[in-house]
Amino acid sequence: MKHLGQAVPFAPYARAGGAGGSPKIDVTVVFLDDGLSSTAIMPVEIFHSAGALWNLLQDEPQDAAFRVTTASISGAPVKSPYGLDITPQAALGDIERTDIVIVATSGLLWNEKLIENSALPPWLARHYDQGAYVAGVCMGSAYLAEAGLLDGRLATTHWAICKQFANRYPRVNWRPDLLVTEDSRLLCSGGVYAAIDVSLYLVEKLCGHEVAVQTAKALLLPMPRTHQSGYAVLPLSPPHADERIRAAETFMQRAFNEPMTTERLAQRAGLGLRTFARRFKAATGRLPSAYLQAIRIGHAKQTLEREALPVQSVSSAVGYDDVTFFRSLFKRETGMTPAEYRANFGPLTVRERARVARPEVA
Repeated sequence: MKHLGQAVPFAPYARAGGAGGSPKIDVTVVFLDDGLSSTAIMPVEIFHSAGALWNLLQDEPQDAAFRVTTASISGAPVKSPYGLDITPQAALGDIERTDIVIVATSGLLWNEKLIENSALPPWLARHYDQGAYVAGVCMGSAYLAEAGLLDGRLATTHWAICKQFANRYPRVNWRPDLLVTEDSRLLCSGGVYAAIDVSLYLVEKLCGHEVAVQTAKALLLPMPRTHQSGYAVLPLSPPHADERIRAAETFMQRAFNEPMTTERLAQRAGLGLRTFARRFKAATGRLPSAYLQAIRIGHAKQTLEREALPVQSVSSAVGYDDVTFFRSLFKRETGMTPAEYRANFGPLTVRERARVARPEVA
């Protein structure tokens, strides 16, 4: 997987031709009040299944790779926002050593949650110092940052709260375009479904590709994704008071599919080329060319979500006659090809509805 920091070596799960008796890797999944329960339950199910469920389905000897323990701050049940109680097996204080810690997400009022769960960051720091991998799912990344573990390191979280986290933890290299990051045994993932991504990523890292694929197939899951850019709805620029640049932005948003150069934009703004580029970057946080690309990719995403046009037509409609360049740019910005993006977010066609109703037999 790309975009990952340097990791400290860990003794991999030994599989000698699938023979049983391999040493198990201890995983602790931390449950927190007001968190979406899937971010806690999916890691439990994935780690519990690795090396076991596929073998069971294939009528082969089971060789479970992980030993999973669930814990809450005090050992008491935690409650989800929709009233589901989840009872853990232990309290944090009961866990003396573990190889992996997964921190599930907690409520959206994360400042309050950091206070409520103040016992968690020092506990994470202690287990990290003992050699454990520590992973935060979505808002769970905040507990790693609060412990100081992410200072100077690569991290991610849900795109919608990343700016708030960056303001509170400015020493962290936040990458909201990524779904999974790893830096020196510290892992973060963005969004609810990314609990699956980071769990399967660790299965692959510690048990090998074959075991990860078998686990994913047994649970009918895709292998880990890497980008969340395709899911994000981010503002093009923060509020600013530069009227000439605001006028240029308005023009670009209206005429985004027309031929456009920075020179032309500077002339319209009545500014020299270098002055315009400097002021545009200062006001919007992007160079004019990058801003235009963001507008065009945004419109392309909307078109792919709503219509069944060929990719060539989508490319031309947003201002790119070179469809090969468009595909490359789209994947760089979203982490998916246009076809993959449409498969994830496009309209369900009549043919697809029929296929769901009468699935083909492989």
